[in-house]
Amino acid sequence: MPREGTLMEIKQVFDMVINPEGRLGSRCLLLSLLLLEVWEAGSGQVHYSVPEEAKHGTFVGRIDQDLGLELAELVPRLFRVASKGGGDLLEVNLQNGILFVNSRIDREELCGRSLECSIHLEVIVERPLQIFHVEVEVKDINDNPPVFLVKEQRVLIYESRLPETLFPLEGATDEDVGSNSILTYELSYSEYFVLDVKTNSDGSTQIGLVLRKPLDREEIPEHNLFLTAIDGGKPELTGTVQLLVTVLDVNDNAPSFEQPEYEVRIFENSDNGTVVIRLNASDPDEGDNREIFYSFNSLAPPMVIDQFSIDTNSGEITIRKNLDFEKVNSYKMHIDATDRGHPPMAGHCTILVKVLDINDNVPQISLTSLSLPVREDAPLGTVIALITVSDQDAGVNGQVTCSLTPHVPFKLVSTFKNYYSLVLDSALDRESVSVYELVVTAQDGGSPSLSATASVSVEVADVNDNAPAFAQPESTVFVKENNAPGCHIFTVSARDADAQENALVSYSLVERRVGERALSSYVSVHAESGRVYALQPLDHEELELLQFQVSARDAGVPPLGSNVTLQVFVLDENDNAPALLPPGAGGVGGAMSQLVSRSVGAGHVVAKVRAVDADSGYNAWLSYELRPSAGGDRSPFRVGLYTGEISTTRALDEADAPRQRLLVLVKDHGEPPLVSTATVLLSLVDSGQAPKTPSRVSVGAASVDTALVDVNVYLIIAICAVSSLLVLTLLLYTALRCSAPPTQGVCGPEKPTLVCSSAVGSWSSSQQRRQRVCSGEGPPKADLMAFSPSLPPCPVVADLDKHHDLNDDHYAKPRQPNPDWRYSASLRAGMHSSVHLEEAGILRAGPGGPDQQWPTVSSATPEPEAGEVSPPVGAGVNSNSWTFKYGPGNPKQSGPGELPDKFIIPGSPAIISIRQEPTNSQIDKSDFITFGKKEETKKKKKKKKGNKTQEKKEKGNSTTDNSDQ
Repeated sequence: MPREGTLMEIKQVFDMVINPEGRLGSRCLLLSLLLLEVWEAGSGQVHYSVPEEAKHGTFVGRIDQDLGLELAELVPRLFRVASKGGGDLLEVNLQNGILFVNSRIDREELCGRSLECSIHLEVIVERPLQIFHVEVEVKDINDNPPVFLVKEQRVLIYESRLPETLFPLEGATDEDVGSNSILTYELSYSEYFVLDVKTNSDGSTQIGLVLRKPLDREEIPEHNLFLTAIDGGKPELTGTVQLLVTVLDVNDNAPSFEQPEYEVRIFENSDNGTVVIRLNASDPDEGDNREIFYSFNSLAPPMVIDQFSIDTNSGEITIRKNLDFEKVNSYKMHIDATDRGHPPMAGHCTILVKVLDINDNVPQISLTSLSLPVREDAPLGTVIALITVSDQDAGVNGQVTCSLTPHVPFKLVSTFKNYYSLVLDSALDRESVSVYELVVTAQDGGSPSLSATASVSVEVADVNDNAPAFAQPESTVFVKENNAPGCHIFTVSARDADAQENALVSYSLVERRVGERALSSYVSVHAESGRVYALQPLDHEELELLQFQVSARDAGVPPLGSNVTLQVFVLDENDNAPALLPPGAGGVGGAMSQLVSRSVGAGHVVAKVRAVDADSGYNAWLSYELRPSAGGDRSPFRVGLYTGEISTTRALDEADAPRQRLLVLVKDHGEPPLVSTATVLLSLVDSGQAPKTPSRVSVGAASVDTALVDVNVYLIIAICAVSSLLVLTLLLYTALRCSAPPTQGVCGPEKPTLVCSSAVGSWSSSQQRRQRVCSGEGPPKADLMAFSPSLPPCPVVADLDKHHDLNDDHYAKPRQPNPDWRYSASLRAGMHSSVHLEEAGILRAGPGGPDQQWPTVSSATPEPEAGEVSPPVGAGVNSNSWTFKYGPGNPKQSGPGELPDKFIIPGSPAIISIRQEPTNSQIDKSDFITFGKKEETKKKKKKKKGNKTQEKKEKGNSTTDNSDQ
């Protein structure tokens, strides 16, 4: 081994072993190493040293040089190294001859805790074969920290141990050797413990804990300490162990409660077994020393023990019996908590249980002093009942309020706490509500609130405050004439809203005079049923309308009553045959005699049969027919179907008998029809012979002519007066309307219009003055119209604005009537009626062309084919709507501008016939009017002055009727 290598190894050993404190022995150690080197060199063994944990490739030495071998001959001589137990820790590089560390060397693994540790190598070379021994010493380094056997050491100490007591501990071990394995100990700070370290005689170290002050387990049950072991290596390595010191318990503490007194609130409705409180006493001791059982104190009252129970283990106090706030509202009890230590120790507490009230009691209602029934006229504020309410609960639960349902007409008035009066608040009406079912509700203030109800039935006593009432103020009854005496014609019924005797209604007639007789002679009424009876047969011709009142009275005190008006219309029956009017000239045996010239042509009227019927409507509508002669010969005469005019059917000749006896049947339209017979004696005379008339006949004819002239004058005066009054009324109304403030859409005059017919109609033009008449009630009416039949042809619509005003004289002035007046055969039926223009003369169009309804009573046309006049179905004498129609056999087609043949003046019994001559006629082109003769039944018995007076009176009535129309 070279000298330099040996010196280097010695220096390394010197650096690792010698510490600053060992400088004094450095010379001795150096001397020893030199001697060792010399010994090894002499023995032929090469020695190396390497520290453990050296890295791979660490240089150990030049083994070729130290063995005296040449580098070039290592391979040829098959140089190889063998290790005894070292494995391949070391290896030789044959390229440079260096011995290096091949893998990690761990001294503790290789040699354990031995102080010396070496790796022995055998180097073999051949040619020649040589064996060399090489020893490589592994130097220790401080690579292992001190290690304790356990990570945590537990130490058990009773809290009753005295200070200075020693408790041994286990020390640590270090796998290093030499100074690296020398250990020192340190203990973490603790005010209760200190560390005690002792060295035994064999050099081992013994450590322990020493108690410095008394322990208290209840204060600190465990102490956590850390023990640290430090070795002597460079750098120092340490090892730590946790010391867990557990303080063991002794029974030195009594159980204790969180507070000495508890207050518990519990509702009285809590169920049995409900936990009142769960006590939790604590004992800081352990084991049996902290096990606690609970109990009532020996001085607890029996009421508490009887009402509550306690669980000895859990400390739960539960309810044994039901609580009742109204009986006991609080409990006080003393509880003991005892541990199971030796000796046992006990703690005490007091529990105050307050029972809370709940709303478990329903209010009570008491009704007293009921004043029933109550009169419906009782004054407001009348006390009906006294009400008392109560509630056993306390506080808000015991506060009761009362309410009433319904709220009207009664109310509750609070008179004192929990005292109320039921009084009348508004007027009663038994007829509206006879019984009031009142509900008094008492409700407390609990949550949820409880309520109680009491029903009060208040009956309202009736007073007679309602008069009997009929369903309608008027009733209309239709009774056929000739009824049986005592027949029931109607039943009146009145209802009284009152009760009992106040509702008993009796009926009676309101007596009055009907003409010369008392009402009770015509009708009677049953006092209880209200059935009205006719006591005698009624006659339509005598009494058309019977109007009277029936009174209904109740049985109250004072009695109340009301009336109903009954209008009994007596319907006509066909019980009167047509009556013939006296002939105008004397006849034999009441027959009509007339002289007829043989020179008259066909269609000449030779006589007229006049008859009236006391009935009305169809029963009074007469028709005339000629009875055929017995021999079957055709008579040269005929009679108008509705006029009664006898006219010739052909020209008379010498073959006709000089005396003709005609039987005319006058028949009404009733069911069955009644017939009267008129005899007409006609004497045929030659045209050259002047008929000789007796003087009285001449005088009668003269008087007739004079009367005819007077009638014409009266009629003209009446027409002019009515027209003047109408024009004056319209002008005055127009002036008033124009001066009044304008109103929109309600009233006011409208523009006059022209109502025209077509070429087929009856009138070519007519002037219509139409005013809207306003009254206080109802919608405006437009029924006031005036017609002027003598107008020029109607202008077209485009020329209406250019036309003169309808009020001009040109349109308003009537034409002078022709003095030819004629009488109607059936005019008697219309003399007592007021006839008006039906539907104001408005044209009505039909499928066959325009058709106009003309109001008239009879036709003056002598030809039956020209048309017929018929009243509406069911019309009577007072019927005022008649229709004129052209005959179906020979319908008359009027040309443009033509007027109807005939019509009547409203309100006048006269019939006006309008005739128009052909255009080429030499007669005056203007239309002329002929009026029929006025019918009189007693003209032979009255003088001329009487006729004038009667005619003036009837014309006045006609004017009044016309104004009404």
